[in-house]
Amino acid sequence: MINISKILDEIKSSPYNEIVVCTPHTGRVTFTDIKTGDRVLGPQGLWNDNPGTHLATLEREHNFKPVCAPDKGEISLVHKELEGWFVEAGTPLVVLRHMLTRDEVQRMILQKALHLFRAPERAKYYFTPEADKKIRASETRSMAVRDGMELFIMSRMKREVPLHYSGPDGVIYEIYFKYNDNLECGAPLIGVCPPDHISVIQDMVARVQTEWTEKN
Repeated sequence: MINISKILDEIKSSPYNEIVVCTPHTGRVTFTDIKTGDRVLGPQGLWNDNPGTHLATLEREHNFKPVCAPDKGEISLVHKELEGWFVEAGTPLVVLRHMLTRDEVQRMILQKALHLFRAPERAKYYFTPEADKKIRASETRSMAVRDGMELFIMSRMKREVPLHYSGPDGVIYEIYFKYNDNLECGAPLIGVCPPDHISVIQDMVARVQTEWTEKN
């Protein structure tokens, strides 16, 4: 098992993610009045349909596209030297320091502690009808898996093929995908835990919930 104390100490020493906000396409940049140290919000609403804080505007052929914060946090850098310049797609505009939440820390540690079965290619993924029925009818952690078990249906370009689980025998502890979502190659589908490690994992989760202090 992983050393939970060591991982928590490492995360506490740098309790944030730095998000680089880049231009989605070419255009002329105009920044809003944001500055270093400002706090911004990410998308809001039940479906994240309300965009985050407006950071800049990109103009191309008299069309204006807002560039918004993808998550909440604090502005640590604004490339003001690009004001008024025509830039290429993928040009960094703003660096946002996002402080990790308790749930994000928990997910980080779980992804280190569990065996992650990942998407072999970009596609949509579904549980097989039999597996889906078992998961819906009971707690996720009661769903046992074994190496070679037909567990998923991979859907791509109107083609559906079965996908077999490969990895250690255990129970599904975490599910990382949603139906109808296109996943990139390498994205985790499930996290599997050996049955005799479940209590240890639960203790780890409880410790994160107790020890992690969220910073606004």
